[in-house]
Amino acid sequence: MTADRSGILLAIPVYNEAKYINSVIGQVADCARDILVIDDGSTDDTPKLLAQQNVEVIRHAKNRGYGRSIRDMIRWADFDGYDWLITMDCDEQHEPAEIPAFVEAIERDDVDVISGSRYMPLSKADHDPPADRQAINQDICKELKKWLDLEVTDAFCGFKAYRVASCRKLELDVDGYEFPLQFWVQAVSAGLKVREIPIRLIYNDPSRTFGGPLNDPKNRLESYLATMHLELSRCAEKLSLQRKD
Repeated sequence: MTADRSGILLAIPVYNEAKYINSVIGQVADCARDILVIDDGSTDDTPKLLAQQNVEVIRHAKNRGYGRSIRDMIRWADFDGYDWLITMDCDEQHEPAEIPAFVEAIERDDVDVISGSRYMPLSKADHDPPADRQAINQDICKELKKWLDLEVTDAFCGFKAYRVASCRKLELDVDGYEFPLQFWVQAVSAGLKVREIPIRLIYNDPSRTFGGPLNDPKNRLESYLATMHLELSRCAEKLSLQRKD
């Protein structure tokens, strides 16, 4: 099965990914018909290499953040009339060969968000993840369960499929790596249905950093929790109504 259906857009956020861009897009092109790349202000050879590829490209004049790239993907998919958006990273930590599993889940047509998980029992691991990232992921999953009754095993995986029409209910405005916390709170408050599917856990470069204060694990966790609790406050009324229903 290949993701060649006209209703699906495959989108990739990139920032200084010259090392991987040709390989990843070459593999993705075997699995997807329509491909969008968001270049988030790359300063290496990424823009030049993208110009040689047969893909749509949106380029940010400066680095605006992971969350902004995902938001732009959702808007583009909606504007161009796609039914579903599949997102994946460009650092070879998401395998294009797993795209058909997302397409298969899309074809079941019974959820709004299909989220890859590197930590489900059926997930395979090539390497152990950095200890701080796994610990923070586990802590955030517990918080999502506590406050939202959301059962997920991987809060931060960027390999996802979004039902575009369902995303119209959301008012997303976070630009940075905290974006998933806002997304999960709003998804639950909007009544979106979520399913996880297992994907391979791959860490090619455990030394890769987030940049700035988020490089410190304590700061990163505090920032994630602050974003989540701010969004819980914003969505308190909707969440309360859901619980009553």
